[in-house]
Amino acid sequence: MSTNIDALIEAWPRITDGVAVTAALTLGGAAFAFVLSLVLGYAVGVRNRWMRYPARVVIEFFRGTSLLVQLFWLFYVLPLFGYQLEPMLCGVLALGLNYGAYGAEVVRGAMAAVPIAQKEACIALGFSPWLQVRKVLFPQAWVQMVPPLTNLLIQLLKGSALASFILLQDLTYQIEQLRRGTGDTIFAFGVGLIVYFVLAYALTLVMNVVEIRAKRRLGLGPSLREVLSIKPDRGDELVGVGR
Repeated sequence: MSTNIDALIEAWPRITDGVAVTAALTLGGAAFAFVLSLVLGYAVGVRNRWMRYPARVVIEFFRGTSLLVQLFWLFYVLPLFGYQLEPMLCGVLALGLNYGAYGAEVVRGAMAAVPIAQKEACIALGFSPWLQVRKVLFPQAWVQMVPPLTNLLIQLLKGSALASFILLQDLTYQIEQLRRGTGDTIFAFGVGLIVYFVLAYALTLVMNVVEIRAKRRLGLGPSLREVLSIKPDRGDELVGVGR
């Protein structure tokens, strides 16, 4: 066991480099996926067929094909047509396209779930379509989007492990090198499980803060300060007095 610990200490700088690559893939892919989700999710919900049909084709194509195959196409097949992309760019594009297609359905569903009365009120007030979305519809839909988007973000983090197949020295690659160095599969991949869990939990905490702030803006929940406060609220104090 001490030999494994020594090997881990020696490999730790390389593992942190792998964590940095995984973080860059995750954040870059998530940013691209988020933008794509908003664009496709809105387009697939409009009445204009010239916007809706192409958006639906893109969504179904990238949802219906493997992320690994998409990575291989971007990295190994595109060069055959004269387009050579950097491994990091390939990873970000593949993650963004794949998870952006899933996110588009989240956006579409959340926008469709906004009560029709809100839309009718916007029309009655003479709001332009852009103003309707920005001021009324999206803020209400955003609260419903955050939990499923959080799940997709965690899935994207785990999906980034496939980047080792396109020569990126990410966390999974470095964990494999640790396994080869120690010859102990359980130890090496146990370290990998822990590191991935820490990364996923950190992302979950950040998204929880985003959800709290989104609800607070609509008056649907406590503020972040109240959530983090250890002091009981006024209602709890009154209950204590009553007892």
